[in-house]
Amino acid sequence: MNFSHQLNQQQKQSQKLAMTQALQQSIQILQYSTDDLLAYLENKTLENPLMEMDVTTGIYDEPYAVRGASYQGDDEQNVFANIPDNSVSLFEYLIEQIHLNYRDTYLRQLIIFLVEFIDVNGYLSIDLEDAAEKTGSEYIQMLDALTLLQQLDPPGVGARDLQEALMLQIERDESAPEMAYIVLEEHFESFANKKWKPIASQYKISLADIQEIYDYVQTLTPNPGAGFGESFEHQIYPDIIVKEEDGMLSVLSTKRGQPNIVFQKKYFDQMNQSDDKEVKKYLKEKQAEFEWLQKSVLQRGETILRVGEEIVKRQHAFFTDPNRPLKPLKLKELAEIIGVHESTISRAVNGKYLQTDFGVFELRHFFTTAVGGSESEEETSASNVQQLVQRIVDQEDKRKPLSDQKILELLKEQGVEISRRTVAKYRDILGIPSSTNRKRYES
Repeated sequence: MNFSHQLNQQQKQSQKLAMTQALQQSIQILQYSTDDLLAYLENKTLENPLMEMDVTTGIYDEPYAVRGASYQGDDEQNVFANIPDNSVSLFEYLIEQIHLNYRDTYLRQLIIFLVEFIDVNGYLSIDLEDAAEKTGSEYIQMLDALTLLQQLDPPGVGARDLQEALMLQIERDESAPEMAYIVLEEHFESFANKKWKPIASQYKISLADIQEIYDYVQTLTPNPGAGFGESFEHQIYPDIIVKEEDGMLSVLSTKRGQPNIVFQKKYFDQMNQSDDKEVKKYLKEKQAEFEWLQKSVLQRGETILRVGEEIVKRQHAFFTDPNRPLKPLKLKELAEIIGVHESTISRAVNGKYLQTDFGVFELRHFFTTAVGGSESEEETSASNVQQLVQRIVDQEDKRKPLSDQKILELLKEQGVEISRRTVAKYRDILGIPSSTNRKRYES
């Protein structure tokens, strides 16, 4: 047997395995969001005494409190996300009110029991019959407890469905339209689906009166518990920032997006004076790990910054034009420009954020799909078509809203060739109801 050949083969396999593991870890580091990366590095500092995190934050490292999946500027923010945040949870807020308003009785105990089943949106998540069975109480007692719970703030809390949540809010609002409560109580589905003529006929009121009720209901919240505690909020730390000065755009890395890890040289020198071979081997391994981590973190930051710079070049109009137009841009195109694999770009844009003076955007927001026409840079993107659809609907006569076919014809006049099916799809994406449900009845 050729032992030298076998040894050489084992060394090659070992080196190949080490390279594969290092590559996998580099890919993992690129894929991490900023928060995930910081958590990963903090764990590594616990395992490696030669490594320390420099946690100094930079001028652009203030977090953005974001409700929902991501924040993409004021125009795209969810209307229900503007509710002020409270420092206490909904549960704590309700318990405090219960102790202030109700005497210490068996009924109060039942109310407190129900509060434990109020979800983050303010809805009751347990059936009253089940609640009565669990507590050994009578159903009527549990109903009384719920009635008292529903009298607490915020209005609508303790509702069992959307209909009840809206009715509870109407009940406590003296400025609500006169017929609002009864219309929602007796004709909720027909009202929501804008089947208004039978309702108007039954109560001898005009369609304009029902329109007034509908407009009022739009001001109510479907999530009475929104805005309490931290359930709706997470923080975003931008990885890069785009600044505009004298008409010029610059792209910068934030310190948090490019964390700094420091080598503990003094400790290394002290430990390296030992004659123990195991100690020296351990120090060598930990030093190599530090060097690899430092290189991978720097490479990650450089890749994200480079991707950001290319995005700003390709989507320049988005950062300078108030209409925020986006040109068609694919991951593959940017990968070819930068000279990396498409999967690298995908990892570099997911969960990474760019800060501007008008909002914070996830990098993948800038990659769009082309719609119709030629393959030129001026080709209309899906995002731009959606903006056109939104603009057309905003400008329509709401007494005679446009059908999808009519929107299609207006888009065609502007040089946009898409199908009626695509118009309907974009309408759904934008949250625009059908023409029937957009119709308004004015007095």
